[in-house]
Amino acid sequence: MRKRVLLVEDEPDVARLLAYHLDAAGFDVTWVERGLEGLARARAEAPVVVVLDVMLPDLDGFEVCKRLREQPATAGTGILMLTARADPDDRITGLEVGADDYVAKPFVVREVILRVTALANRIAERTVAASGGVGTAPIRLGPLVIDAGEHTVTLDGAPLALRPLEWKLLATLAATPGRVFSREDLLAEVWDIRGNVSTRTVDVHVRRLRISLGPAADWVETVHGFGYRARKDE
Repeated sequence: MRKRVLLVEDEPDVARLLAYHLDAAGFDVTWVERGLEGLARARAEAPVVVVLDVMLPDLDGFEVCKRLREQPATAGTGILMLTARADPDDRITGLEVGADDYVAKPFVVREVILRVTALANRIAERTVAASGGVGTAPIRLGPLVIDAGEHTVTLDGAPLALRPLEWKLLATLAATPGRVFSREDLLAEVWDIRGNVSTRTVDVHVRRLRISLGPAADWVETVHGFGYRARKDE
């Protein structure tokens, strides 16, 4: 079954190029040019992924992303932001308002398609887990319990609200406490992305994960010069 992608992009040449390649990759694509129309289409069509430009004529992509996350019908939709803004602060802003990934223009089309595909696959994995399709025993990491069957995390018994990528990042690290994962390892295992791509996304998501973990943030450790690991329970 072909998955639906909503493309919110006001540059026709860019939109046609992406729509063509997304269709060739097996997606059904809806293209709109304005943020408000994108919000309406997302509610009506429930796409698995929204490819969202930041610089839109009516409502900027940051605000669109924020509103998508606030609405129950679209809170779990994958969001990839695509923009001419290459400044690191803009990238971080995009991820902090809820984007799952961020690609700056000019882009390599193949990389965008790979990232959309990887994001769609992660959303599908989460759906299977939520429906009881995964029977793996819960992972315990200090005061945290990560349940793959229910796709939940609790801290001392209280549920935590983690984004899908935060959940998968935590589960990947917690599965082998003490093992150091390089940023490239995490891109491959969590994002399903391999090759010569930026690892900045990993750092931003680890930062967001630690914020979400609150008092348990120190269970995700930085190994300077190498990457990240889950702390071993002494």
